[in-house]
Amino acid sequence: MGEIDHRPWGFYEVLSDESDHKVKRITVKPGMRLSLQRHRRRSEHWFIVRGRALVTVDGREVELEGGDSIDIPQGAAHRIANTGEEDLVFIEVQRGDYFGEDDIERLEDDFGRV
Repeated sequence: MGEIDHRPWGFYEVLSDESDHKVKRITVKPGMRLSLQRHRRRSEHWFIVRGRALVTVDGREVELEGGDSIDIPQGAAHRIANTGEEDLVFIEVQRGDYFGEDDIERLEDDFGRV
């Protein structure tokens, strides 16, 4: 499939990149979390494949595990954390008119990327 893109929290692989959507398979290491971020030009749908997650959307926290899913509205502040002892794997489906990494507005970040 696509290339693996490594990050401080884990890695992701792009499975599909089209004009109207993008799909990623994201793996988060135990105890790690992505930055609190928002996007101006896309919404996201996350489907948890395996592991345990704590998802924050506009200040509301939701615990998810394999088989669960959640919608992230365009413009919502969101983050996902791996609260389990194994890798957290989820599928992210992005919908919108632009999917570039420069549409990430980081609000908080454990790795100094704000």
